[in-house]
Amino acid sequence: MSSLRNAISRRAHKERAQPESRKKFGLLEKHKDYVERAKAYHKKEETLRRLKEKAAFRNPDEFYFKMIKTRTVDGVHKLESQANKYTPEELLLMKTQDIGYILQKVQSEKKKIEKLTATLHSLDNRPSSRHVYFAEDREEAKEIHSRSKSGTMPASEDIPDHIKRKTAASYRELEARRNRVNELEKIYTDMAMQKELQKKGRKRKLREDEIVCPTSKPVFKWRAERKR
Repeated sequence: MSSLRNAISRRAHKERAQPESRKKFGLLEKHKDYVERAKAYHKKEETLRRLKEKAAFRNPDEFYFKMIKTRTVDGVHKLESQANKYTPEELLLMKTQDIGYILQKVQSEKKKIEKLTATLHSLDNRPSSRHVYFAEDREEAKEIHSRSKSGTMPASEDIPDHIKRKTAASYRELEARRNRVNELEKIYTDMAMQKELQKKGRKRKLREDEIVCPTSKPVFKWRAERKR
């Protein structure tokens, strides 16, 4: 019987669409949309009921640490800064790892600068009478050699434009890497100072009249401690 029932063609029932006069209100809500909306509404209603019940039975003398560890911002409770959740030893270890990374980047940039400087021929450092020319084959090399003896070699102004552009781009890259190294070295110095300040030992910040070499950065002096 079930196979016979399935063999009979049935009419496809389509859901009613939003009438043309109500198109401005968007899609027409179907029954499944109503079910989801009703479930969400009752879920929120149940949550509010439990919170009201919890607040009604709360002990006014009860204390828990979030009372003093949170603050209210626009009606929302937020935890205070957790800057002190690490021990001094853990903070010192993290600072050491950060300093090691910065030092590694400084050494990497310096190696790239040395490699880039070696490939560039600075016009200020080489004699003006010496030029280097490259030939594709032996015939061109012989022609260049003969022209060099006769003094008819092309001047530096005859260098192709694409080579000039590449050379200028290389010099710009070299300058940018040098600036980057300077910035990284400043960061490394500041981080090393912060690491030293986190270590144990009595120290104080020197006044301006106590500093031998004036500087804009703070200078600290550690008290001499007797080694046991």
